[in-house]
Amino acid sequence: MSNDPLLQPYQLKHLTLRNRIIVTSHEPAYPEDGMPKERYRAYTVERAKGGVAMTMTAGSAAVSKDSPPVFNNLLAYKDEIVPWVREMTDAVHEEGAAIMIQLTHLGRRTRWDKGDWLPVVAPSHHREAAHRAFPKKLEDWDIERIIKDFADAAERMKAGGMDGVELEAYGHLIDQFASPLTNELEGPYGGSLENRMRFCLDVFKAMRERVGNDFILGVRYTADERLPGGTGKEEGIEISRRLRDSGLIDYLNVIRGHIDTDPGLTDVIPIQGMANSPHLDFAGEIRAATNFPTFHAAKIPDVATARHAIAAGKVDMVGMTRAHMTDPHIVRKIIEKREEDIRPCVGANYCLDRIYQGGMAFCIHNAATGREETMPHIVPKAEVRRKVVVVGAGPAGLEAARVAAERGHEVIVFEAASNPGGQIRLTAQSERRREMISIIDWRMAQCEKHGVVFRFNTWAEEDTITAEKPDVVIIATGGLPHTEVLTKGNDLVVSSWDIISGDVKPGSNVLVFDDAGDHAGLQAAEFLAKAGAKVEIMTPDRSFAPEVMAMNLVPYMRSLQKLDVTFTVTFRLEAAERNGNQIVASVGSDYGGVSKQRVVDQIVVNHGTIPLDDLYFDLKPLSSNLGETSYDQLLSGERQSVVRNVEGTFQLFRIGDAVAARNTHAAIYDGLRIAKDL
Repeated sequence: MSNDPLLQPYQLKHLTLRNRIIVTSHEPAYPEDGMPKERYRAYTVERAKGGVAMTMTAGSAAVSKDSPPVFNNLLAYKDEIVPWVREMTDAVHEEGAAIMIQLTHLGRRTRWDKGDWLPVVAPSHHREAAHRAFPKKLEDWDIERIIKDFADAAERMKAGGMDGVELEAYGHLIDQFASPLTNELEGPYGGSLENRMRFCLDVFKAMRERVGNDFILGVRYTADERLPGGTGKEEGIEISRRLRDSGLIDYLNVIRGHIDTDPGLTDVIPIQGMANSPHLDFAGEIRAATNFPTFHAAKIPDVATARHAIAAGKVDMVGMTRAHMTDPHIVRKIIEKREEDIRPCVGANYCLDRIYQGGMAFCIHNAATGREETMPHIVPKAEVRRKVVVVGAGPAGLEAARVAAERGHEVIVFEAASNPGGQIRLTAQSERRREMISIIDWRMAQCEKHGVVFRFNTWAEEDTITAEKPDVVIIATGGLPHTEVLTKGNDLVVSSWDIISGDVKPGSNVLVFDDAGDHAGLQAAEFLAKAGAKVEIMTPDRSFAPEVMAMNLVPYMRSLQKLDVTFTVTFRLEAAERNGNQIVASVGSDYGGVSKQRVVDQIVVNHGTIPLDDLYFDLKPLSSNLGETSYDQLLSGERQSVVRNVEGTFQLFRIGDAVAARNTHAAIYDGLRIAKDL
């Protein structure tokens, strides 16, 4: 047996867990009609196949009709969920993993205009900033009803074959009872700590009576809200002891912080550029104070940190949840002594930010996650070996090269620059986003492992490509900044790339016009402000940087507000004119009737990219498919078979920003799905 701390089994009551790594509860927003159907099941089972000890599903499956999900969550209050849960649990158990589900009542952490438009409820009338609903203060009959709903839902989950249920307390209704900041009830459920904890313990008691003792019950809760007047560390330790002493639960899953605002949520679940495992030592303190099974997860992205967490006795089970979205086979690779092959989580938080904007959770650089029905995590070998030439070593090109090489093809990559990475190498110039370069480093290592040949400092032209006598050519040349957006004065502006790369010296009074709304605009603004410039960010949109999304926006705002950057929304830069050593910027509005001027010494435009596609169009007449991609074949997972030119000697495809300005995930998805069927 291995002596690796991570690979030791753990006995949780009657349940033997095969190692010390878990996927904690999270909602990838894959349900259909509130049910865990095929996509959800395939995603969950993949992590079990990868060797994880236990996977927890459904970050916050709703137990009551007046707890409507604000994004696509499971609906545990419906009887029809049981057979869907049973299909999923059976499949997970067949792979040797345990499976639990997280149940919740959201309390005020939802909206009144979701679901059935029932009043939002909480132990006070205080609104949660993040979801904006003013709640009804709970009545006695509400409390009785919701306790029964929890018990009913737990019984459904046991009928569905779950090994246990975890209650989501932090930020949700149970925590709203426990925190003095959000509980203004009188009587048995308000006032003293004993009273504020009563609701949680009553819920556990009702569930235990329904499910019996041979069923795991746990709680994910905050033991320190880190808010003035809230539950502090000392009281959190006392709460932990009382939970243990209740005899109703089997483990503690420790959180530190609060999630009622975007900054609070981001501190609980840190993103790239923030410290790894910031709450691990605190979880260790709870374990030491309680001597009770303790779980924890919060930006533990690498095996070394997880191994330390177990070896040092900080926790009994370590959660690597986002890491398993990036690579579901972490444990298998540890067992096979292939840790260098683990695809690294870069903390981009594309997964969580997407669900908070109403989308499905996707990993920024594993396009198979959430698409397990159609996209492979392990690329199968091709029946016939072909020669594949890829032009461009950005994320799209490297993914295509990696997948084609794993298929067994001969792969050559041409890159004009001296280093791989494309726009990712540029974005990684910012200290906060330096982890992004791991997207490139991992692919380079995988490509080299599979024999891909790289030719850097080579500007590929038509003759360069045809001389290779390829069977397939994939153009992944990316794009160049599009700055010609003004009616006059386009020659007076510079791009966000110019600023980030250092190719253009920062001005002292700068207008950043950002209508792409992605990271590049904010990165450029931060670079300028840190260089001492007075900076205004202007956008014609009603909010700035919508593509950056909520949690990624937090570190930018903390920095830019301190640097006194001005944010101007709903105004459009229309023209620019030189006036001595200054630039007069003409500003209008899509709403009409506005004409203003700004006098600055530098204008930076962030307006996406224009495809760098000359080589593609040079090669198009020589290709057998004339560049056409059959979308039907692409989406059904069939090999591309379009022939539009019988004299063509190779298939030609283009991917990523060489097609149109999108993002890193789209580029990698392009590369995966075109190369997996070559």
